[in-house]
Amino acid sequence: MKLASSNIYISNLRFHAFHGVLPQERVVGNDYELSIRIGTDVEVAMQTDNISDTINYATVSRIAAEEMAKPRALLEAVAYAIGNRIGERFPKVEWVDVDLRKLNPPTGLSSDGAGVVLHLINNKTL
Repeated sequence: MKLASSNIYISNLRFHAFHGVLPQERVVGNDYELSIRIGTDVEVAMQTDNISDTINYATVSRIAAEEMAKPRALLEAVAYAIGNRIGERFPKVEWVDVDLRKLNPPTGLSSDGAGVVLHLINNKTL
């Protein structure tokens, strides 16, 4: 068998954070779910069984937690900061998808959330 493509992912990390445009969002906060998918070649790691040959999802989770702890007005800015830091920390990253959802957005209507999905490409690996 030959590896055709690979990615590493973390699904539905949960946070309570203080992002938002409205002043009350910065005081009360909101609940968020974050999913990250990282395109990277894991062929070496498949053979070596060594964590240093892949993307460590514990490190990815720590990066996400650090960025979620910094209040920002827009989810776009939060998601970009997370994806950009992952790319900086792991040069082998080809692309990163960051899916960030605010579970109780202040829309005045009932919903399952609102958010943003970014697909970031590491132009150093192109």
